[in-house]
Amino acid sequence: MITLQSKWRYIFMFLGIQLVVMALLSREGYQKRVTYFIRIFRKPDTPGLSSRNQTAGITGGDVYANLSHLPKAHSHADEMPYCPKTSPLIGGPIHVSFPSGLSLAEVERKNPMVVRGGRYRPPDCEARHRTAIIIPHRHREHHLKFLLYYLHPFLQRQQLNYGIYIIHQAGNYTFNRAKLMNVGFREAMREEDWDCLFFHDVDLIPEDDRNTYICDSNPKHAAIAMDKFGYKLPYKMYFGGVSALSPLHYLRMNGFPNNYWGWGGEDDDIGVRVSLGGMYITRPSLKVGRYKMIKHKLDKGNDVNPKRFNMLAKTRQTWKSDGMNTAEYEVISRQYLPLYTNITVNIGTEAGLHLLPPTPSPGAKAEGKPADEAPAGMSAKQEETHSPQTDH
Repeated sequence: MITLQSKWRYIFMFLGIQLVVMALLSREGYQKRVTYFIRIFRKPDTPGLSSRNQTAGITGGDVYANLSHLPKAHSHADEMPYCPKTSPLIGGPIHVSFPSGLSLAEVERKNPMVVRGGRYRPPDCEARHRTAIIIPHRHREHHLKFLLYYLHPFLQRQQLNYGIYIIHQAGNYTFNRAKLMNVGFREAMREEDWDCLFFHDVDLIPEDDRNTYICDSNPKHAAIAMDKFGYKLPYKMYFGGVSALSPLHYLRMNGFPNNYWGWGGEDDDIGVRVSLGGMYITRPSLKVGRYKMIKHKLDKGNDVNPKRFNMLAKTRQTWKSDGMNTAEYEVISRQYLPLYTNITVNIGTEAGLHLLPPTPSPGAKAEGKPADEAPAGMSAKQEETHSPQTDH
């Protein structure tokens, strides 16, 4: 007969086994919580000073470490050999931090091989790939300098022939990210026959240079594991943050929509266009496609788009009539700066690129509109003041 003491002994043994099982199951989550609290009290590192760091369980190195032995000038040989299919400079995980005090002058000093307009090609071999980076932009100079600090050496380690284009929306009307990407595609392709175009948010920093900035046979979504989403893909059709298209991909899906004014919706519209164009989305592994986001509040002039869900429901009907074939804009200025090409554009408003003149009243002279009327947006001279400012 089981005594009361024996009964309690069995109960405690059962509870002990349960606790051990629960501890083993929650070990990974426990380690993440401990790591999180340790990072709260750790002082941030300065880029370039710390060569190793532990971030969410992955060791990261200095993004500039593998570039120190490269020649400081291009070879004058008539025919250089092609670069290896896999760059020997690739090092894997990268330590990313955002210290105060970084300037564009420091970024320029760290990248002596980058030439006017933000262009680069390997000094000792012929690049196998030509990639343009398109960055929609307005009032994000603080984020831009961090992206440039990491992105230039990141691309150099991949031995790419590349150029960086900042597409800056002039004026103060509601931001339109997708239309700016249409502008970026057209303007970049006018300068060079790029193999691949990466459409890149200014606040996302890649954390692993094995995430190569070259195009696949189908449109590629590169930013699949952001720290914002716990380094996981938020949903299957997500195509936001950083994505890559070849010129052929872009033409097959009619580019991007022009009518998403404000935050949200355009990434999902683009994902649907990929499917409608007879293609599918490719992605790197979760371990490789990691990005750290520079934390910020929603920008003024980029409020949530209340029409986005209704617009998404109509993508199948609108994708052929709203895209690269209907994108209207005016280039206000083109600046070839040391670290990037800045293209400031007037993309108009929801009403169009220019406001239509009022219908003349009966009896009015057919001279045209009054002298004090002007098209939507500022003059070219006024708009140039909105170009991203360098601090060097």
